[in-house]
Amino acid sequence: MWQRRESLKQSEPGALGWCFFCSKIWSSPALSPIQATMMAGKETQFSKGGGSKNLTNGTGTSQGQWGRAWKIDWFSLASVIFLLLFTPFIVYYFIMSCDQFNCSLTKPAIDLLTSKVTLVDIWNKTPSLTWKAATIYTSWVVFQIILFMLPDICHKYLPYYRGGLQEGAVTPSGLVLKYEINGLQAWLITHALWFTNAYVFRWFSPTIIFDNWIPLLWCANILGYAVSIFVMIKAYLFPTNAKDRKFTGNFFYDFMMGIEFNPRLGKWFDFKLFFNGRPGIVAWTLINLSYAAKQQELHGQVTNSMILVNVLQAIYVLDFFWNETWYLKTIDICHDHFGWYLGWGDCVWLPYLYTLQGLYLVYHPIQLPTGNAVLLLLLGLVGYYIFRMTNHQKDLFRHTDGNCKIWGKKPKYIECSYTSADGTKHYTKLLTSGFWGVARHFNYTGDLIGSLAYCLSCGFDHILPYFYIIYMTILLVHRCIRDEDRCSSKYGKNWKSYTDVVPYRLFPGVF
Repeated sequence: MWQRRESLKQSEPGALGWCFFCSKIWSSPALSPIQATMMAGKETQFSKGGGSKNLTNGTGTSQGQWGRAWKIDWFSLASVIFLLLFTPFIVYYFIMSCDQFNCSLTKPAIDLLTSKVTLVDIWNKTPSLTWKAATIYTSWVVFQIILFMLPDICHKYLPYYRGGLQEGAVTPSGLVLKYEINGLQAWLITHALWFTNAYVFRWFSPTIIFDNWIPLLWCANILGYAVSIFVMIKAYLFPTNAKDRKFTGNFFYDFMMGIEFNPRLGKWFDFKLFFNGRPGIVAWTLINLSYAAKQQELHGQVTNSMILVNVLQAIYVLDFFWNETWYLKTIDICHDHFGWYLGWGDCVWLPYLYTLQGLYLVYHPIQLPTGNAVLLLLLGLVGYYIFRMTNHQKDLFRHTDGNCKIWGKKPKYIECSYTSADGTKHYTKLLTSGFWGVARHFNYTGDLIGSLAYCLSCGFDHILPYFYIIYMTILLVHRCIRDEDRCSSKYGKNWKSYTDVVPYRLFPGVF
């Protein structure tokens, strides 16, 4: 929707690292997270609602507008260190709360403060890493790598294959990377094998993920840290493209935010695309299915609330892979460097915290009244429809340069101009028709509506399943403010004209 960076001197204190986690997910064409993905609503490299003319090297941005900040201040550094130190413990706390305290987030803290339990007690009750979990996780990652690296198999044997060779955006050094897109096929193959092996041949139990959930957490952490350390060493010793690196001179910041723009091994294994799209997002729906199987095993039924969570989140996951080519134009691929916040975040944060609703329902099965279940399903579908159609209107307007119809009418827009860091003048259009005339970030609104639906499916007894909607609201509100501050600086009086026409950010009449 707009460029991530305005100039080399701009930095994003504190929230830079925090907001990453959200932008997964799926940010999203699919996950509200899922491109949270399903994540948080994705931002593209193009200006909001339209394309640009007279662009440098054929891109919508100059080199000075690419990637993360070059410099950091003390607050950014403190935030980065805090995230590096404490986010792994946050994930552990949530998972441990379900495993030992029936999904209560307050009881562990209260019991510790009142000396009813000690940290040693909690740790001793925590399942440790096992060879079984290590084998499962290693096999899973290797299998996803094989699917990622062998798209020719999909071309040969899948008649409805939608992927293929795609070009990404121009990198800061002027390089145009190529990608083989086969995420949808990888998801279909993975799930077909899951159902075949779990329910037909019965080679493993469909509860296998839940049964090894905490041991698998240690495996995910090992991979997340290992890949983060590897890409940092690689950036120094054998970078994919030495010109597509950014150094701040601070070890912690570079480790977290990444140095290389697009680290690759060989011609095709792209770390950023692989870890953003697999293995975490492919696993998302399998994790939910395993939760459903465990609920059936423990309670003799799969409740309609569990079905709702599975269906609504699966829609976002499938949307992500169906639009994987579009994902190449998002902030994750076009602007983020690959470091710990993507490597560890995609391995640990996404699969463990974006699936809390299903985990909660294993411990607290809820059978909703039929009317309530139908209303929540409709709420989730409305959220998805708003999210998808808002993004579709933007893409349609951009690709046709405004020569289209939105809601049956010729679209309205604000014409803008701006000058990039290299002195080049650019022209663009800000769409004010359709959903983009309702609010300036109405795709985010759809994300929040969908997120609320599957949180509400869990009832009101505990706060844990509402982590996602709280987290997404903070993320997206901050993202609105951050992005609009950048747009105001970028477009000047044109931005003021735009906000006069579209006065609300997320919720008409409220915010």
